[in-house]
Amino acid sequence: MDTAFPFADWFRNSSPYIDAHRGRTFVILVESEALADHEQSSLIQDLALLHTLGVRLVLVFGVRESTAQALSVAGIVPRRHQQQVVIDDAAMAVIEREIARLRLLIEARLSPGLPNSPLHGMEINALSGNLVMARPVGIRDGVDFQHAGEVRRVRASAIRGLLEQQAVVILPPLGYSSTGEVFDLDAAEVARETAIALEADKLILLGHAAGLHDARGRLCHQLTPGEANALEESVNPPAELRRHLHIACEAARQGVGRTHLVSWQDRDALLGELFTRDGVGTMITRERYEQVRPARLEDIGGLLALLQPLEARGVLVTRSRERLEQDIEDYIVIERDGMVIGCAALHPFSEAGSGELACVVVHDNYRGGDRGNLLLSAIEREARRQGLSELFALTTHTAHWFFEHGFVEGEVSTLPERRRVSWNPQRNSRVLVRPL
Repeated sequence: MDTAFPFADWFRNSSPYIDAHRGRTFVILVESEALADHEQSSLIQDLALLHTLGVRLVLVFGVRESTAQALSVAGIVPRRHQQQVVIDDAAMAVIEREIARLRLLIEARLSPGLPNSPLHGMEINALSGNLVMARPVGIRDGVDFQHAGEVRRVRASAIRGLLEQQAVVILPPLGYSSTGEVFDLDAAEVARETAIALEADKLILLGHAAGLHDARGRLCHQLTPGEANALEESVNPPAELRRHLHIACEAARQGVGRTHLVSWQDRDALLGELFTRDGVGTMITRERYEQVRPARLEDIGGLLALLQPLEARGVLVTRSRERLEQDIEDYIVIERDGMVIGCAALHPFSEAGSGELACVVVHDNYRGGDRGNLLLSAIEREARRQGLSELFALTTHTAHWFFEHGFVEGEVSTLPERRRVSWNPQRNSRVLVRPL
């Protein structure tokens, strides 16, 4: 006999997932189109339902489309350089207004408790704040990107504290610097870095597309990052899906267990993905093992592949294959499944009791998490083992990272004599030092 309530069977079958998701941390990215008046109601209800079922929610919202419309209305055409927008004062003012509008909208939609509303009886604390730290994009090729920023650090302990208080944490695409500035960030990057920092159980990216389809139009329900990257090249997905796919693969490679790509245009997609066996979107699952170890001669090819893009951009001094072979004992690498994804070097100057920390690089697809810290810690251990008392670094692009890890400004005159004579005044690298 057919049931008069078809949803009852679905509800019964969803009970294992309800139990599995309770107490788990989900980071959910919602682009601004999903918050339009005709779309937002069911999505906000679904988010409230997840919260009620015991899911620890962090909601990251984007403003890309709504800001583009607002800038157009204001007659502002932002300058672009290297496919990135220069955020001047006028553009930043519009972005801040759009972020404030959407944040207030989300908070308001999570607040109603009228008897005839789906959220009747719920009391949801939706909290935000200065939870994402940022650094400026800075000056590239002589172009000052002004208020455009990059994620530097997510205040994971503060977010965990709010989640412990059973709050829904709302993160706008803004970041704050140690100098009191505010920077515009990419919402997808905020979501990825937050998921990595929290060691989230899931990262959910709500976009236009209902996941990734193969060349025959079939939805791919589950992929590893390697499989997803290979498929991407053959099917050439739309720009937003490609961007979300890259974010999903990076998150998976950096420890996030599962990342889901689903469409906000399907009002049932979020619940369908989380509470059915096969889901309705594409899930990217974590890849395997990596290790930090001393470099070997067979790593030379991997090191060259890692370093050459940065050398071409002038971030690093060019190192020949012969020089790498000669100095290979100075290098450590991070290896994942046979691929060199990170490296650093310690060039000792024993006569001065110091060592040069050089060539700290992590592959673009694996940035975030603690890999830079792992490399620095390994170099410090090796420096102490060699009896060195100080590290120094020469940099033109990444001074902020070194300052964040305890380095301070130094002078060229304080460098060991052998290193001082090879310092290049045309490159004009900053000297940063840190005692061990």
